[in-house]
Amino acid sequence: MIEVRFSPDDLSRVRFVHSPLAELVASSWALRKPAKYWMHRPWRERAERLLPGAGLEPLLAVLRSSNGYVPDFLTPIGVAPNLAAELRAVAGTDPARVRRQLDRAGAPRLAPDELVAQLRRYFTLLIAPDWPRLRALALADIRRRTLLAAEQGGRTLLRELHPLIRWDGAALRVAVGTTRPPGPDGRPWTLLPTAFSGPTVHAIMEGDAGPALCYPPVGLGGLWDSPPPSAALGALLGGTRAAVLSLLDSPLSTGELAAMLGLAPATASHHLTTLRDNGLVVGVRQGRVVRYARTVLGDQLVD
Repeated sequence: MIEVRFSPDDLSRVRFVHSPLAELVASSWALRKPAKYWMHRPWRERAERLLPGAGLEPLLAVLRSSNGYVPDFLTPIGVAPNLAAELRAVAGTDPARVRRQLDRAGAPRLAPDELVAQLRRYFTLLIAPDWPRLRALALADIRRRTLLAAEQGGRTLLRELHPLIRWDGAALRVAVGTTRPPGPDGRPWTLLPTAFSGPTVHAIMEGDAGPALCYPPVGLGGLWDSPPPSAALGALLGGTRAAVLSLLDSPLSTGELAAMLGLAPATASHHLTTLRDNGLVVGVRQGRVVRYARTVLGDQLVD
């Protein structure tokens, strides 16, 4: 049982974040425990087809540790919640901390730069095609909770997060783990709506930015109702570009796409330029902002 008591000041520092690497790490549990994480079966079956020959064995050895521990440095909560920033944080992790946590997991000692390359490949192959739906679900959950807090007061932020989480207005009790921190200690307590954590919750207790909790967002049951971008489209364009093209049902700016896909703006701009140069998207200026939409050819590819 984890129990954390919140003062009014502590409560004001609670923040909600959707983290690309938190989704990535949590997705490994869907691969490892298919019976428990049955709701992710459509994703898992596709992942199991793509993993052989992908060269991700070193990372999978870290994520599938025999004792169930996954290094907390793989989910750097205190940085901007986009993939590029999180990967930079992993690359900059103190080597002693990397060794200590990898040893605790009983995993091979990989250098941070090797881990970053593996994480980027895993995300591109297995997470990016579904990132738009993962992102939309998480942001809808955050909006729902912040609206409720605005209408009924800040203490409602932590209400009804998950059956394993109890909030009485002063203390948060989580029925997982054995750590009993006395309180946030002035650091923010970060709550991460994470689709792949469903149906359970995961605690991150050794993060540099303070403790964090991954919980399944509202609406998780309908996550896989529609198919992802086709495998053929991903093979043609690459997983990330296929996700970009699929997301443009309505015009979006480079910044909006970057935020939704967990990319650095420069990376999103590069993908959009490639798609535009191949006649799949077109930029339309709306005031001071350029938004991109699919062309007829782009629509035909997605359909």
